[in-house]
Amino acid sequence: MSSCLDLPQADTPEGEGLFAAPDPVFEQPWHAQVFALTVGLNVAGHFSWTDWVERFSTTLKEHGHDRALNGGEDYFAAWLETLESFLAEIGAASSAQVEHTRARWEEAYLTTPHGAPVKLAQ
Repeated sequence: MSSCLDLPQADTPEGEGLFAAPDPVFEQPWHAQVFALTVGLNVAGHFSWTDWVERFSTTLKEHGHDRALNGGEDYFAAWLETLESFLAEIGAASSAQVEHTRARWEEAYLTTPHGAPVKLAQ
């Protein structure tokens, strides 16, 4: 006899049953970080969310993304490009500063042993 308290067995195929693991919200850690940074700037009053949506939509159109994107690499590359141009526009970070920091991060991740956290040297 079955009851509403019966739980799926441990051998339930992944993706089925009550205890299926949810899909990750962000594919990569940097996706979450750039999203959080953008939300933080919005909350701090640096721009309205309406302004952000207009800018981001323009970037997507410039890249020819006229289809729905699933939040993957192309979506967040456009998100990052929008954020970088916005930061340059408000004087928070020039294009040269962004490129310098990007080069430092690239050096850091290329020289970090596999599995170790990547850290940007001060």
